[in-house]
Order: sequence, then C-alpha cells, then structure tokens
Amino acid sequence: MAPLRDRLTRRAPAQPEPGAGEASQEAAPPPPQQGRPPTPGQVRRERRALVRAREDRIRDLGGLLLEAYKRDRLKPELFFEQSAEIVSIEERIQELDGALASLTRRTMAEANRCACGAPLVWGAHFCANCGRPVGEAAVVACAHCGNPLPAEATFCSNCGRPAEPAEAGYQTGPDEQAPTIAGQG
Repeated sequence: MAPLRDRLTRRAPAQPEPGAGEASQEAAPPPPQQGRPPTPGQVRRERRALVRAREDRIRDLGGLLLEAYKRDRLKPELFFEQSAEIVSIEERIQELDGALASLTRRTMAEANRCACGAPLVWGAHFCANCGRPVGEAAVVACAHCGNPLPAEATFCSNCGRPAEPAEAGYQTGPDEQAPTIAGQG
C-alpha cells in the first residue's frame, strides 16, 4: 500500500539552495511561444487525458480514505488537498469543453456551404443534400438520363451507365459549341 500512499502524497519539489539558483535558472526551459491555437483534435486528446487522470485521482482518494480509516489516522488536510487537485482538474476540463465548442463552431462557420445551407465536403462536385453542381469544375450531362456529371466521371451516378460525351444532353444555341469531356475532341 506504500506506493499508493506515495502517489497520493506527492510533495512539491524541494527548493534549490541559495547558491545553486543561478545554475537552475540556466537549465530552465524557455517560456512557451504563442503559436497557432490548438486544433479540435488536440483539445479532445488533452480532455480525454484529464478525464482519465481525474478518474484515477478519485479512485486513489477513495483508497487513501479507506486506508486512513483502517489505521485510524484520518488527516483532513490531506483529503482537502487531494480534493482541491481533483476540482482543479474538473475546472480545466470545463475550460477545454468551452474551447472545443468555440473551435467547432468556428470550423463549421468557415466550412463551404451550398446554396441550400448543407456543408460541402472538400473536392465534391455536387451537394450531397440537394444535388446542385458545386464550384468551377467542368460539369457534363449523362447521355442517357441527363443527370449532371463531373468532367472526369466514368459512370453516371444516377443510371449507372458509362459516361459518354453528351452532345444531346445540353441544349446548344446555333453559335455555341457543345461541351466536351476534358481530353477529348
């Protein structure tokens, strides 16, 4: 039971001697630089680690309380200290929850959206919600069903037939040229 008690009664690192202060300051790591804000994935990982640490501390606090009761050596200041540490972990988890909510809202607001309001997946040629063509990529129509297709499509997503140049798929004026698939004619 000694290892559990040692883990629970962590002590602050010893203060350096007055003469050794200069040497310890030279070895101290530089202060962290302000860079990019953390990604949602980094925040989730930190939150997950803190939740696990909180659960471990709560379990250890229960074991410490039981052992102290068995030995009739209850020390309230030790329990207050351990409980305060758990509460500080919970506060940090709440901060991360707020940060994660704001990061998620920001990324959703920055996402590309269709005219219907649905989010568009990067590289999509059509909206998954309404089927509207998206972006500047060339779009042709299926020769069999008239369904719009991306220029590099080999099969129609509507009827399943092989995609062919659809001269009849588009209504062309007398002075307009029918669209062709890139790389052909």
